[in-house]
Amino acid sequence: MRVAAISDVHGNRAALEAVLREVSALEPDAIVFGGDLVSGPFPRETLELLRPLPNAHYVRGNGDRGVVTSPETGGVNAWVADQLTADDRDLLAAFRDTVVLDVDGLGETLFCHGSPRSDEEVITHLTPDDRLREFLSGTEQRVVVCGHTHMQFERRSGETRVLNAGSVGMPYQGERGAFWLLLGPEPDFRRTEYDVDAFVERIRASDYPEPDEFATILQRPYDADGVAAFFEGIGPEPEPG
Repeated sequence: MRVAAISDVHGNRAALEAVLREVSALEPDAIVFGGDLVSGPFPRETLELLRPLPNAHYVRGNGDRGVVTSPETGGVNAWVADQLTADDRDLLAAFRDTVVLDVDGLGETLFCHGSPRSDEEVITHLTPDDRLREFLSGTEQRVVVCGHTHMQFERRSGETRVLNAGSVGMPYQGERGAFWLLLGPEPDFRRTEYDVDAFVERIRASDYPEPDEFATILQRPYDADGVAAFFEGIGPEPEPG
């Protein structure tokens, strides 16, 4: 089985459309969405792209969970929840904590959002080895694919191979584009181009409550090393590129 791992779309329909066109041409056997699909400017339009997809599996991200369980907290969660129908929210509520698939060349592979035990735990290429071992404790699969931190990387912890698919919709990768992962028989880290500036114009014309922040992330990409250091508490808040 070959699998496309797509994570952290964040309501970026334009990026997801571009990635799905490429995925369709590659014809994987399954697609795994690794969480945080809708917490961004075009949540309902993003979900519309998913409903026709065959062999799609869905992992719950902390953003998806917040839209379903805590929209009353206000801010972006409340705005996103207001854009969705009851059927949309039911779809999000049905997402799973983890998905396990048997991938060609890699064997049983666990897909999660943050870590196998939490959709909020942060794994980066700078995460200390002892902390990473703790995050993976009890995981039987020898390959783990995560998201959440919006940057692609590969690292190992003992016999376990950890891969981050990156972010389709809001990457911290140091360059523009939509980042994802094709699996089988080996990991293939992918970058798909789309018209970022045209999409930013759509965001600014919408009533999304944080258009400038989203636009900055897309147009002036953050460097992965600086973001990882900030996430790990060993560096200052990063500046856009």
